[in-house]
Amino acid sequence: MARGTQLKAIALLPAFALVGLTVACGAGGSGAGNVGSSTSAAAPGTGSGDVGTVAKDDALAAMVPADVKSDGKIVVGQDQSYPPNEFVDGGKPAGFDVDLGTAIGQVLGVQMDFQNAAFDGIIPGIGAKKYELAMSSFSINAERLQSVDMISYYSAGTSLAVLKGNPDGLKVDDLCGKKVAVQKGTTQVEDLDKKNAACTGAGKPAIEVTQLQAQTDVNLALTAKRVQGELADSPVIDYAVKQTNGQLESVGTPYDTAPYGIVLPKNSGDYGKAVQGAIQKLIDSGAYKKILDKWGLNAAGAVTKSEINPAS
Repeated sequence: MARGTQLKAIALLPAFALVGLTVACGAGGSGAGNVGSSTSAAAPGTGSGDVGTVAKDDALAAMVPADVKSDGKIVVGQDQSYPPNEFVDGGKPAGFDVDLGTAIGQVLGVQMDFQNAAFDGIIPGIGAKKYELAMSSFSINAERLQSVDMISYYSAGTSLAVLKGNPDGLKVDDLCGKKVAVQKGTTQVEDLDKKNAACTGAGKPAIEVTQLQAQTDVNLALTAKRVQGELADSPVIDYAVKQTNGQLESVGTPYDTAPYGIVLPKNSGDYGKAVQGAIQKLIDSGAYKKILDKWGLNAAGAVTKSEINPAS
């Protein structure tokens, strides 16, 4: 599931494709968007619905390391090409992760400085101390937990999207010989590697996999009929289906469900406890549900308990 392993004529374009063009501006062809920063200080997010503000928790705020909070902000690594979780709207970061991250900052008494970056460079950026936190639909898995700490906050699976009516007859469990697009660096890449091995092992034609830097480019490849299907996180597929006004549909049900995790440096100690505590406070207060509802995320993926480094 989820975003993956380290080692998401103009008038005719659907709304999410226009978002993709916005994200690509200034990206130098990387699809990562304008790699800069945007600080979120008060009420979460943009888009419809007011999720309000939340109060600072002095005890949790005191647990944030001095070297992190001394400048009054937390620098957040994020690939803003993955609507509705994180994307660019009107030149500013928007989405579920942006709103939830902003609310976490409110609880901890700091601003969240969202830095747009290529997805596969974010976790190395944590190790290099370029970012103080990463929040970009990262799935929690054993490989990642070897190098970073991760705090759970939502569960998502992988979904398959196709053109309306599924004209090429794609099936989740049989993509052999089909053209399928995914975002680079995601668990969907690994999933297709496994599916391809099964195809060739059974004497069937291999899946023709197209990897693109930005999830919005993946969406556009499908609506432009350059591929026959795409795999992505279930919230992202659900959002793409809604935004294409009937051009796309999902096939089957989400699979390989696993939690998203906020990424912190390994052995983060009180810092990790502060972030986990902030998430739990938002869950308990109802602010978390408001943010999910605002962005149309499936309530089935909501967590009732945030955990540090849960077993994957």
